[in-house]
Amino acid sequence: MSSEFNENNYSSKMDKSIQSFKKDISTLRTGRANTNMLDTIKVDVYGQLMPIDQIATISVPEARLISIQVWDKANIVLIESAIQKSELGINPQIDGQIIRLRIPDLTEERRKELIKVLKNMGEKSKIAIRNIRREANEELKKKLKDKNISEDENKKFEKNIQKLTDNNIENIEKILIDKEKEIIQI
Repeated sequence: MSSEFNENNYSSKMDKSIQSFKKDISTLRTGRANTNMLDTIKVDVYGQLMPIDQIATISVPEARLISIQVWDKANIVLIESAIQKSELGINPQIDGQIIRLRIPDLTEERRKELIKVLKNMGEKSKIAIRNIRREANEELKKKLKDKNISEDENKKFEKNIQKLTDNNIENIEKILIDKEKEIIQI
């Protein structure tokens, strides 16, 4: 193992944390149809749990409509049941092999709930970023103690890690603001 400190490892971990956060918030239901809303729903078909996009074609023909073209007729009822059991709060409409999901307007109360959920997700992501910073600083302390890096190198790396942390937390804030605007928008 190299005795040199590698900032890129921590930068990469922070990037993965941001990507995970973006994926998580993309599943939040806003007033607009979005295929990502179905990402968390798994359907019990062929003896295993599968995402809907592996057993059907999902599209958004209108701003408030998701269309699911089911490939196998036997799966229609299973998909419908999985959607009804999910926390989406949407009733599927079946038309032959197509399942339509009409996205209703969000109530003011529901918007406020979604914003709370969103902020909670944002805070968890910020904590994850700070934990990565802590992990990096602990590695730096160990390398300094073992005399693998000098005092000056330690200060430089700590400063770089802090800058990286600040940039990523700022990035999370920007994502939160954009998603909040999307939720509030009628």
